[in-house]
Amino acid sequence: MFNSNFPDSDLLKTVLEPLLEDFQYWLGRSRLLLETETIPFLDTDEQADLLARVITAQQEVSTAKMLFDATNGQVGIESSALAPWHRLVTECWQVATRFRTEGQTEKGI
Repeated sequence: MFNSNFPDSDLLKTVLEPLLEDFQYWLGRSRLLLETETIPFLDTDEQADLLARVITAQQEVSTAKMLFDATNGQVGIESSALAPWHRLVTECWQVATRFRTEGQTEKGI
């Protein structure tokens, strides 16, 4: 008998798997930016804090992905766990956009 409290594993694989991959991708890009560039509008502590939060989120996403893969897509993730990752990726997008925009302006582009 189907238990409506448990999500369909095909649905989880269709939605959750690519979402976790997206988080891994964007957090990886953000980490690369924060490790290789000096962000002029962030002081050293702010940049270090953002980098630390990105690294922590990467570890959390990797763990969630490992559990998801190990259970063959039978494990879901609460939206309350996804929301902080989404907020962090959005924050990193804003930093990256501003970094590119201000860098082009400084170069006269």
